[in-house]
Amino acid sequence: MARHMSDKELKEQGNKYFNSNKLDSAIESYSKAIALNPSVPTYYTNRALCYIKNNRWAQAAQDSRAALERDGALVKGHFYLGSSLLEMDKLDEAIKHLQTAHELARKEPGSYYDDTIASKLRLGRKKKWNASEEKRIQQEIELQTYLNRLVLEDRDRQMDRLKDQSQSYDEVSDEIATVETEADARIADVNAVFAAVDDRRAKRDVPDYMCGKISFELLRDPVITPSGITYDRKDIQEHLERVGHFDPVTRTKLTQDMLIPNYAMKEVVDDFVSHNEWALYY
Repeated sequence: MARHMSDKELKEQGNKYFNSNKLDSAIESYSKAIALNPSVPTYYTNRALCYIKNNRWAQAAQDSRAALERDGALVKGHFYLGSSLLEMDKLDEAIKHLQTAHELARKEPGSYYDDTIASKLRLGRKKKWNASEEKRIQQEIELQTYLNRLVLEDRDRQMDRLKDQSQSYDEVSDEIATVETEADARIADVNAVFAAVDDRRAKRDVPDYMCGKISFELLRDPVITPSGITYDRKDIQEHLERVGHFDPVTRTKLTQDMLIPNYAMKEVVDDFVSHNEWALYY
């Protein structure tokens, strides 16, 4: 009589299938392991990763949530959930979980922390920014259309009044021409204003090098480490106090006295902000 595999053996079997890129078989093995022992969060994150590889975002998110219900401090749980939600355009929740994954990973040197989490979080924030930009642009387009329509409606009302007046054709014709000219000028003015807005739209993005590698926000007080990495002072100081005395990117030894103000970057950021005040809200 064949011996039934344990949940741990099924998990190992799933890992082998995964490493061989046999994702459906891996999912089946992890599902059997979960059926035998539904309390192990790793089984859910393993299956979630398979779903992510297959672009099955909703199922990956569901498994990630199940893992976090069993271990709320699981880096992979937050990372996979955030990544899946990001693909589903649930940006606020995605950013929240990616930020949590990033913070948890920073507390555990050598854990599942790498640039993947950081870059995914950066991508999430950019997608959110782009979504708000698209909404803003659509609102501006609607406003431009509305203002142009008001001008045209006012022109039509004036022309109707003129036609109802008992004047000679030549007099009415001249006044109608004047009304049309004035309306064209107003529309040109409105469109000129929005054309200037269009020009600024193309510039509304903060380059990555102006953002801190911990908070991913605009550098306010940039400092550089001996490794040549630039951080915002408050971010790197908080890291040194809470996590440990090492550079979070290079993992080399780092203490507060080794931080040097990056005046060149400060000048670049200040100049950028002076021409793009919206960046303060980026």
